[in-house]
Amino acid sequence: MVASCFGFVLIGALQALYGPSIPALREEFGLSPSAAGLGLSAHFAGGVAGVLLFDRRFGRTGNRRILAVAYLLMAAGAAGFALAPDWPFAILAALLAGIGFGGIDYGLNRLFATGFGRRSTAMLNILNAHFGVGAILGPAVIGAVGSEHYPALFLAFALANLPLLFCLRGVKDHATQPAFAATASADSVPAATASAATASADSVSPDTGGATPVGAALRSVLAVFVTLYVLHVGIEAGVGGWEPTHLESVGYGAAATATSVYWLMMTLGRFLAAPVALRFSAQAIITVSCAGMTACLLLAAIPDVAPYAYAGVGLFIAPIFPTGLPWLSRVAPGASRAGAIVMAASMLGGVAAGPALGKIIEWSGVRAVPLILAAVSAACLAATLWLTRTTRRPSP
Repeated sequence: MVASCFGFVLIGALQALYGPSIPALREEFGLSPSAAGLGLSAHFAGGVAGVLLFDRRFGRTGNRRILAVAYLLMAAGAAGFALAPDWPFAILAALLAGIGFGGIDYGLNRLFATGFGRRSTAMLNILNAHFGVGAILGPAVIGAVGSEHYPALFLAFALANLPLLFCLRGVKDHATQPAFAATASADSVPAATASAATASADSVSPDTGGATPVGAALRSVLAVFVTLYVLHVGIEAGVGGWEPTHLESVGYGAAATATSVYWLMMTLGRFLAAPVALRFSAQAIITVSCAGMTACLLLAAIPDVAPYAYAGVGLFIAPIFPTGLPWLSRVAPGASRAGAIVMAASMLGGVAAGPALGKIIEWSGVRAVPLILAAVSAACLAATLWLTRTTRRPSP
């Protein structure tokens, strides 16, 4: 467990190292700003591929081997990025590191979602909080030593992956279906999909849910989960990317500091959500999170309170990603690839958020950023309410 949390610190730090390295990358390889940003884009593209690739191997290859390969790929990619002789090689290395990143992200989230019974939601929040720890530490370290030393940092990151290979003996190679997925409480199992937990292979396909009414209900639930994850990750990326610009436009000087507080509050929110998850259902936590996130984004449109409101967004958005995974596992136990689809879609949402939001801002102006994101957040709340209603077993 400790090694897994440290692994999430590493993937958070890796993702956060690319941005602060851009000035040195531009100078070393003679890149334009958009070309320098391709490193992070390649990382995310590799992440999507890693999620889908490693999902195909789960159940066929032992969990320990899958995680070991993912750690090695991420280490090799980071080392390749540090030592790249030219920019195309660096892009390929970032892609390779991203594949390992995706495998670790998906593999550990999946194991934590199914390995701790009713404590899985709490454990997932703790696991994902360590991602935020890495995302905070990465830029801090590169800011302290200077972006020109990014090769040394990427090499140190690559080496830090290797000891984790010796900490995989605590991972069961082939786990059976967790009991809580088939014995979830009556208020958390969908009426339309309750029978899916015990449906035979003849009536429900593991990948798609089949063509039965149960299968159609599973696909509908999965589609709304994908929507929720794409939109909320888009908000996460949108606030992280556009908060400084919006705050500067309304006369707030310490925009960069406020953005750091946003990420810090997101990390704190996941640690705080762990004990809350032991007392309240996933749907209740996500509903409150989406409502609070929407309210804070509306408040962010008021210049005097905008920095504090963005910090509130970080606090409320924090539990959504880790809390939704065990909820999905309970309500769609017959869709074995549901988690991979949702996680891959969420990464695509992060990639698409920047250009999509940028186009809207070109039309509406920078000051409309919080209102645009509030509208997206309201759609997240609507999706959560639909899922809560649809996945509640009616009283007998």
